[in-house]
Amino acid sequence: MKILTRLSLAVIFTLVLISCRAIPVSGKVKAKVLESGFIYEKAPFPSCHASTIVETKDGLLAAWFGGTHENHPDVCIYTSLCTKGKWSAPQQVADGIQNDTLCYPCWNPVLFKKDNGDVVLYYKVGKDPRTWWGMYKISKDQRKSWSAACMIPDKLLGPIKNKPARLQNGTILYPTSVETRQNWTVYLETSDQELNHWEKTEIDNNGLNAIQPTILFHKDGRIQLLCRSKEKKIVETWSADQGKTWTPLRQTSIPNNNSGLDAVTLKNDIHLLICNPIEKGRNKLEVLSSPDGKEWKSLIVLEDQPEGEFSYPAIIQSKDASVHIVYTWNRVKIKYVHLKVKK
Repeated sequence: MKILTRLSLAVIFTLVLISCRAIPVSGKVKAKVLESGFIYEKAPFPSCHASTIVETKDGLLAAWFGGTHENHPDVCIYTSLCTKGKWSAPQQVADGIQNDTLCYPCWNPVLFKKDNGDVVLYYKVGKDPRTWWGMYKISKDQRKSWSAACMIPDKLLGPIKNKPARLQNGTILYPTSVETRQNWTVYLETSDQELNHWEKTEIDNNGLNAIQPTILFHKDGRIQLLCRSKEKKIVETWSADQGKTWTPLRQTSIPNNNSGLDAVTLKNDIHLLICNPIEKGRNKLEVLSSPDGKEWKSLIVLEDQPEGEFSYPAIIQSKDASVHIVYTWNRVKIKYVHLKVKK
């Protein structure tokens, strides 16, 4: 009887230990808003969308497209630099002028800092997402000046909405996609640090319509893409060989409203995902956290209104380990949020 009792206690104790270890780390993650406000109050354009952000040695640099309205020929790319807590006035840095009589709108800027500190501005030019092409400019002085516009070679597009990532060997990995009238398709592109030797990596989209992937890195070396889709769910794919091959796309359990999202892996290996976790509308914007990229929990709700548009977010972690977010606020302003995230 004593042996059975001791055995039972041992089993129970073991089960309790296993249960405790199985508690998701994300349940212990907390977020505190350090700052929240608009990048600008006045601008030389009535409408804006699709912001991006990067940390430079001089401060945070944000970019977006602005103009009369999305896809209007006067839509250009604008930037603003935040130094000592203050954002500079919007500055136009790229346009879609082809000649004296032809101008196309600009789309979806993406900022990225190379290993040498140069800042690259990727963007699209074209009548619409089905016919646009990829362009980029480089700044060697933290946005004070920019190179001439260059077209991405071989009809490739560069990052379609979300930030590129640096692989272990220094290769730049670009999360991208293409839209046609028939379907949406996710794939990847790569280049070296000099933006040469561009290559394309196909992904089996598994019959799903998805675009605008974002990248997460896992402790075991795997890479995960999370993508916007028409399927009312965020979809994902995984690579176990540094992006050479990928699993077929599959749906996750996270709702998606067919709108842009972004994600980042923090230095403490926690993954953050910012999205509209609803199937319809863009009136709720939320940050989710996960220890493994599979089980996601709400971390903080940034916007939750009966109506309105809070969309196309971008999220990064800076050197001081804090988190920076920018997103579209009702198509008239770009909002900035500074978070402290800790276990």
